[in-house]
Amino acid sequence: MSLVVPALRYLAPAFLLLLFACEEKKASGPVAGGGQSRQRGPLLVEAFIAQTSAITEDIEVPGTLLPLEQTQIRSEVSGRAVQVNIPEGTVVPKGYLLVKLFDQDQQAQLRKLKVQLQIAIKTVQRQKELLAINGISQQDYDLSALNVDNLKADIQSTEIAISKTEIRAPYEGEIGLRNISPGAFLSPADIITTLRDVRQLKLEFSVPEKYAKNIARGSQVHFRVDGGQSDHPARVIATEGNVEQTTRTLKVRALVTVKHPELVPGIFARVHLELGKNDEAILVPTQAVIPQARNKRVILFHKDSAAFQVVETGIRDSSYVQILRGLKPGDTVITTGLMAIRPGSKVKLSSIKQKE
Repeated sequence: MSLVVPALRYLAPAFLLLLFACEEKKASGPVAGGGQSRQRGPLLVEAFIAQTSAITEDIEVPGTLLPLEQTQIRSEVSGRAVQVNIPEGTVVPKGYLLVKLFDQDQQAQLRKLKVQLQIAIKTVQRQKELLAINGISQQDYDLSALNVDNLKADIQSTEIAISKTEIRAPYEGEIGLRNISPGAFLSPADIITTLRDVRQLKLEFSVPEKYAKNIARGSQVHFRVDGGQSDHPARVIATEGNVEQTTRTLKVRALVTVKHPELVPGIFARVHLELGKNDEAILVPTQAVIPQARNKRVILFHKDSAAFQVVETGIRDSSYVQILRGLKPGDTVITTGLMAIRPGSKVKLSSIKQKE
C-alpha cells in the first residue's frame, strides 16, 4: 500500500502534461486546415464573343379594319318620307335617290315665284322702252330690275330647299340596314341607313410613343385578322399629328392593298410591325447585361480577370440585345456567375460561345 501511493504521485503530473499536449495539438490542427479551406481558385464562368449581326425589333399591336369611306345617312331637314328606296346590302351608284320627303308646298311656292318672275321680266322690258322716251324715271326702272333679281334669288333658294328633300348617295357604296319606313317623319337626328365604300379597306391601329419615329407615310406593315389563315399587307397613308396623352400612343392609318374574303370591315386585326432593323448591330445575350440604377453594365474578360463596362443598349429580341456604345466586335463578355463577380475578380472560362 505504501509503494502504490508514491507511484501515483509521480504519474499524475506526467498524465496532465500529456493531456495538455494533446489538447494543444487538437486545437492547432483545425486552425491550419481552416486556413487552407478558405483559399479558393478562379471562378469558373461562361463567356460570349461580341460580334456584328442583323437584328430587327418586332412588335404586335391590335388594330381594326375600316371601310375606305363610311357615312351615316341623315336628312338635312325635317319632313315626312313619301318614297323610300333603300336596297339593303347592295351597292348603289353616286347620286342614287334613297329617300324622298314631302315637298308639294315648296313645289307650289316655286311655281308661284316662276310666274311672278315672268311678269317682272315683261314689266322691265316695257319700262325700258318708256325710259328710252323719258316716259318713266330711272329710279322706277331700277326698282323693277331689282325685283327681277330678287325673284331669281327666291327661286334659287326654293330649289335648294326642294333638293334637301331628296336624300341621295354621296358616293358609290354598299347600303347597310334600313332604319325607317315609308310615311315616317324624319328629323336631322334620325339615322336613315349607313353607306360604306368597301371597294378598299383601311387598317387603323396605335403604336407606343417610343416607336412613333419609326412609322412614316409609305411604311409597309402586315396584319392577320382574328381567325385568319394568312398575313395581309398594308401601306401607311397617314399618322395622327400628335401622341395621345392619355394612352401615350400614336394613331396610324394604313391602306389595305389586297382583297380577300376574310377581310370584313370592323373585324379585329393583329398588326405585325418590323421596326428598327440594323444589319451591323453588336449583339450580346440579354442575360449578360446587368441593369443598374443609372446605367447598364456588362462584365468583360481580360486575360484572367473581370472588368465592368458601362454600355448603352438598343434593339432587343428574345435572346439578344444590341449594344450601341461601350463594346466593340471581338470583346469577350461573361454570361454566367454575374452576381458572384466583383471588379478585378479572377475568373476562368469554361466555354466560349458565338452567335450562330
